[in-house]
Amino acid sequence: VRTEISWNDVVRGPQTVDLASMSDPVLIRGDGTYLYTHPSVVDDIELGVTHVIRGDDHVTNTAAQIALFRALGADAPEFGHHNLLSSISGEGLSKRTGSLSVKSLAEAGYEPMAVASLAVLIGTSEPVSAMQSLADLAEVFRPEMASRSTAKFDPSELDTLNRSIVHGLPLEAVENRLSEMGVAPEQARQFWELIRENLTTVNEAADWWRIVSTGPVQADGLEAGDAEFVRAAFEHLPPEPWDRDTWKQWTDAVKIATGRKGRQLFMPIRIALTGRQTGPELAGLLPLLGREGTLARRP
Repeated sequence: VRTEISWNDVVRGPQTVDLASMSDPVLIRGDGTYLYTHPSVVDDIELGVTHVIRGDDHVTNTAAQIALFRALGADAPEFGHHNLLSSISGEGLSKRTGSLSVKSLAEAGYEPMAVASLAVLIGTSEPVSAMQSLADLAEVFRPEMASRSTAKFDPSELDTLNRSIVHGLPLEAVENRLSEMGVAPEQARQFWELIRENLTTVNEAADWWRIVSTGPVQADGLEAGDAEFVRAAFEHLPPEPWDRDTWKQWTDAVKIATGRKGRQLFMPIRIALTGRQTGPELAGLLPLLGREGTLARRP
């Protein structure tokens, strides 16, 4: 006998499922213990649950559960069934394999709001952008924006979102994490404001603190001719005190003495100071290193 269960889905709109098209749900195992279906309905009634939002693979389960609510003399809560997530290759995400677990993303250094922004906004009509808080995310999200098709969760998109969030983080938001990396408290603000716009994750600050505090592990591509140039350039270091103008004073003197300019001048010096070809502004780095710390990097 056709028995239709209908409801207005928060995400998918009007839904109808014929219970006759389903196998009878098993509520009690042979040993007398209950399966999920019945206890979850009882719990929702007892707790006064008003909304149940879950994946669209539960649509038919919802029909059976609504029938149970009615059989128990209770009003069913509002149900919403959102689209599912898959990996970028189209494979389903599995709890059993730990794929893209929140724990693994946290250990990789992704900020909670980067993960939340991507997870909530992909597969919707809203552009994916980094939200600063769950309240901000709630303001832009509407359940009916969700697509019916599976959304692909690309972890590489997290890098863009995470950079956006990290670049705007004040010191107070990362102070404890920097302290755990060994960043000296008296240098924390100067250090963070210098390097944050070069980071994808806050975790990467540890590498930069090592460079600032102890020097580069090795010079990345400093050739023999450049090494000789840098040794000569260090002869023209200005006296202390140092500030953001020191870099210009130094490079102006080096330009006059050697004839070098532009990339040929600053890149070998950057590599000698940091061991990297990219990084924070050298005008801001020099005051952090100090004259003694800078001289220690002379090749």
